[in-house]
Formats: sequence, C-alpha cells, structure tokens
Amino acid sequence: MIFWIASYPKSGNTWLRSLLSSYFYSENGIFNQNLLENIAQFPERRHFVHFKYDSKVVTDTSKFWVKAQEKINENNKLNFFKTHNILGSINNNNFTNKKNTIGAIYIVRDPRNVLTSIQNHYELSIDEALNFMLSEKKYIHDYHVKDDFSDFQFISSWEKNYKSWVNQKIFPVKLIRYEDLNVKTFDILREIIEFIQNITEQKKEFNYLKARNSVKSTNFEKMKNMEKNDGFLESVLSKNDTKKIPFFHLGPKNDWKSMFDKTYQEKLNLIFKNNLKELNYLK
Repeated sequence: MIFWIASYPKSGNTWLRSLLSSYFYSENGIFNQNLLENIAQFPERRHFVHFKYDSKVVTDTSKFWVKAQEKINENNKLNFFKTHNILGSINNNNFTNKKNTIGAIYIVRDPRNVLTSIQNHYELSIDEALNFMLSEKKYIHDYHVKDDFSDFQFISSWEKNYKSWVNQKIFPVKLIRYEDLNVKTFDILREIIEFIQNITEQKKEFNYLKARNSVKSTNFEKMKNMEKNDGFLESVLSKNDTKKIPFFHLGPKNDWKSMFDKTYQEKLNLIFKNNLKELNYLK
C-alpha cells in the first residue's frame, strides 16, 4: 500500500521526507541524501514505462495514475511517496483510490511565506508567483525536457490543493503545519511516526534516539550547508543557464511581514483570509 507525503510545492515536503527517511530507512537516524530515494516522487516518468501514452500531451499519464500504483503495490510492502498532486481527478482519471492508498500526511505552510519560496524556486516576479498559487488549472513538470510531460503533476491552486487532501473521506490524512514542525520538531515527528505506525498496524516501539538523530541531522542550517558543500540531489537548474537554484533558500527565516509593504500584506491577507482563519494563521 502507498502512504503519501503530500503538499503544495515549497511547503516543507522535502524536510519532512528527510526526517522520515532518516527514521525509517537508516540504522541510526542520521540523514544522508541517498535516503530520500526511499520516499521518491509520484508521478514520475519511470512509473509509466509499462503503459502506452503520448508524452507530448500534458495530461495523458493521468490515464495510468491508478494502474501505475497497482503496479507499485505488487511488492506487497508499505511504499512511501511524495506528491504535490491534488487528491482529485482530471479528465475523469482519479489520482488514487482506497485500494492503493492506506493514508497520508499533508504538510501545509502559511501561503504568504509559500509565495516567496515559489518566487525563488520558479524564478518568477512576486505577482507571477501569486498568480501561480491562485491558478486552479496549474500544473508542474520538468520544463528542461522538451515536449515531454511524463512527470506532469496537477497541483491546482494552493487552496484547492490542501483542501482536496484534508476534506476527503477515502483514507486517513494527518494535517500538520510547517510552522509547528519547525517549532516542535521532535514532538510533531513523534506524532507523525505514531500515526503512520497506527494506521499501518506496525507494532514497533517509538525509537527516541533515532528520532532525535533525525531531527538534529536535518535542521535547516545543516541542510543548507550540505547543499553548499556537496550540492543537493533535488535542486533544479535555472531556466536561463546551467546554474542550479539553491533549494534551501530562507527556510524558517522566510517572513512575509519583512518582505512586503503594508499594502501588499493587506492584499495577501484579504486573498487568503478564510484559509488563514481555518488554519489558525491569523493572530
């Protein structure tokens, strides 16, 4: 069965995967980049090699989302996957179903801080980044591969994305906020691990030492220094040249209040008003 680590882009998914891969796939809880391969992305090109589709048609792989998951689950194991896809359908093709999915963690982040991360990662102006987040038809793919949409993900808008996961009744989903994970990393990690073990009926006791090592070895400054010294496997190339865009940009120091003037702050507060209230981001 598949267990999803789901989120809108630039919301802390990679950090959470780093924590979980260190805990579940290492002997001592110490993080290294190769561990992330245990929680890879779905969908990716490699998931559709057994199916006939048109790579030049943006949505064509969606016809095989569920069939590809059935193929994955033939191993009769618990399979962790990262995704930015909405939990819904496109062209009447469901992203997943109860037969293939056992549960999910959805990590959400204050949209006002997601905005600047989207701007940096996708090399956009701030207004372009805002339009990116508000577009209900938004999708992402590897734009460096010409005329190939094999790894297409339908992310929709920031609001539609998180609501699609947390407001469904198909399988258990635990919602966590990036900000809570940042402030109470060990406690939130323990909650997540116990949630996973509960719904997957694993009887293992919580390993305090591994969890503490996972937290220590994946803090933002260590990850940022690791990328600076060794590069980071998931950083992407700039659209304009061969230089890679830093994956670990501002992290916890990303503060929308210090980056936007009062007028733009008020604009964002108005746009996301209901979401900010629902997710307890209004103070």
